Amino acid sequence: MEKLTFTLDSDETVEFAILEETRINGVNYLLVTDAFEDEEEGEAYILKDTSDETDLEAKYEFVEDDTELEAISKVFAELLEDVDIEL
Repeated sequence: MEKLTFTLDSDETVEFAILEETRINGVNYLLVTDAFEDEEEGEAYILKDTSDETDLEAKYEFVEDDTELEAISKVFAELLEDVDIEL
């Protein structure tokens, strides 16, 4: 499972495991979790790529808009039929 190190505004770093990724309307989204073992329960988050072409590293933000979150979570639910995603 691929890992992503996410730096928060407070400069604290958090690691996430990438479950799936997709591109919708030209925007990249990641479905990540803080659980690294298959049997381990964890929280799932959807991250949105907000970087532009000149950025050396990708910049991701948590999707917080309820409408966008619901729409993107439905896409991930279809991609991962065997995974239960709760909002």
